Amino acid sequence: MIKTCPQCNKETDLSPINIYRPFCSEKCKLIDFGSWTNEEKLISRPIESEDFYQE
Repeated sequence: MIKTCPQCNKETDLSPINIYRPFCSEKCKLIDFGSWTNEEKLISRPIESEDFYQE
């Protein structure tokens, strides 16, 4: 399955062959990880147990 990389929008393979999926490369994966560790990205609210169940 081919989708776009969430970091750079380049086409990437989502099959198990791509060890960096859903990213296209290690670089894009590390950029995203850095955004989370720098708290540039946050979860908007605390996770509740109900969030794990579908309605």
